[in-house]
Amino acid sequence: MAPIKITTIGSSTGLVLPQEALARFEVQKRDILSSTSLTDGSRGPPPNPEFADKMELVRRVMHELGSVLKELAK
Repeated sequence: MAPIKITTIGSSTGLVLPQEALARFEVQKRDILSSTSLTDGSRGPPPNPEFADKMELVRRVMHELGSVLKELAK
């Protein structure tokens, strides 16, 4: 797997994940990840199917009602 770069993003610090890592960890832009300290560095936290289902629903709603949500946010 390609290296993961830690970089400055505005006044924060962020990780830049290559496409290979996004696919491997089954994550996409704006997902929220939890971290776990691993001594062997072999893998991240186990997937949470219930959370994944809820996030998929949120993504669909945001996609379908994006313009309405933007107006409500004003």
